[in-house]
Amino acid sequence: MKFVKTLAILFLVASCAPIYVNYDYEKGTDFTKYKSYNYYADMKTGLSELDTKRLLNALDEQLQAKGFALSDTPDFFIDIKSTEFQGAQRQTVGVGVGGGGGNVGGGISIGLPLGQAQVTRQITVDFVDENIKQLYWQAVSESSFNPNSSPEKREARLSAIVAKILKKYPPKN
Repeated sequence: MKFVKTLAILFLVASCAPIYVNYDYEKGTDFTKYKSYNYYADMKTGLSELDTKRLLNALDEQLQAKGFALSDTPDFFIDIKSTEFQGAQRQTVGVGVGGGGGNVGGGISIGLPLGQAQVTRQITVDFVDENIKQLYWQAVSESSFNPNSSPEKREARLSAIVAKILKKYPPKN
């Protein structure tokens, strides 16, 4: 039952605000040689400690579902970085005053913002082959972010972001 609720929340959150992801990878990479992973110990995600834990749990769950194993001697390491920024205020109400007569006119107008500016979070996930010291795959996601959302909504949102990020990993040739 908990799984059904989580899935329903995931679809609800994912359908409310789009998640955009750009992918890039090193051409000629043999993705079949990568079976195990781990995270950099000194990784600075830019997320809160709780959101970092939620993101790593979602990555572990979805990578393991794809057949990858968390290992102390991994084939590749994962690095995560994120930034948040506020978009421009798009919703305004115009208020105007004007007058005229006798071939003379004048007016004044202002736009009053409605609501809060939208916060956008960009999360970059890098897969690095430490044996050859080379980045071989990268995904950059961008989506809206509500800093006041509940822990359940944050977890569902991060799971949806991870699902979208890993959707095209490994890339199809």
